[in-house]
Amino acid sequence: MVHKAGFVSIIGYPNVGKSTLMNALVGERLSIITPKAQTTRHRIMGILSGEEFQIVYSDTPGIIKPHYMLHRSMMSAVMASLSDADVVLLVTEIDTPFDNQQILEKLTENNTPLIVVINKVDLSSEAIVKQSIERWKMQFPQAEIIPVSALHTFNLGRLLDQIIDRLPDGPEYYPKDELSDRTERFFVSEIIREKIFLLFGEEVPYSCEVIIDAFNEEEHLNRIEATIYVSRESQKAILLGQQGKSIKKLGMEARKEIEAFLEKHIFLGLTVKVEKNWRENEQILKRFGYLTEKENK
Repeated sequence: MVHKAGFVSIIGYPNVGKSTLMNALVGERLSIITPKAQTTRHRIMGILSGEEFQIVYSDTPGIIKPHYMLHRSMMSAVMASLSDADVVLLVTEIDTPFDNQQILEKLTENNTPLIVVINKVDLSSEAIVKQSIERWKMQFPQAEIIPVSALHTFNLGRLLDQIIDRLPDGPEYYPKDELSDRTERFFVSEIIREKIFLLFGEEVPYSCEVIIDAFNEEEHLNRIEATIYVSRESQKAILLGQQGKSIKKLGMEARKEIEAFLEKHIFLGLTVKVEKNWRENEQILKRFGYLTEKENK
């Protein structure tokens, strides 16, 4: 029996639905999703195993113009995923042209099989979708162009078949029952960070980082202690809220989702600390689990 296995890099600009697509392809909610751009900061792997294949997806941060060292780390994670990819999924929308020269050069240099995934086609007419497919064929004549709706799982079967066709023959990289290379601690921190994006205004979520300080598994309860780091005292005050009301709401929302994820009752303790300009501090970024540009290469 021929077995196929390989790495699939999922790239694209912010807000095109990359994370929704990976979650739908893997069948599990691995990447956090919010209406705001730049939600994904880390390269998150999702593993899909079948009888004759194993696909290791990499959901990467959205492609942006870097303004902080944090952003440069995020972009280097994108480039690193392209270096070891067997297939690249470029996720886009109907009217979103792709003009990032660095990534276009990398795709050409690697000559990696490319699939352009036009997402959210449920929001457009059939005629407009056909026009979009033709435009993408002109830009990437060597690529397969596939319209999908990740939210409604439209055309994902066809996309999966096209991915498998392009995978190299080889053994599995991970055990069949593994869904990700990330730990439960990581996903818990991401759930808390997602709730910050959903509950707070434009500035605060981008200045927050969540670190799990303790994760103690007991028979009937998991005790989790987390610290939310912000850049300024004013952001700390917003997170705490008047008489602690905001942090209490955040804790309640996060706890419900974490319990559903872990399938177990938890105690969640949240602390807020100020770490000034952490997005520009290489040592702090390393401590927070971000790789420097050199380490990502």
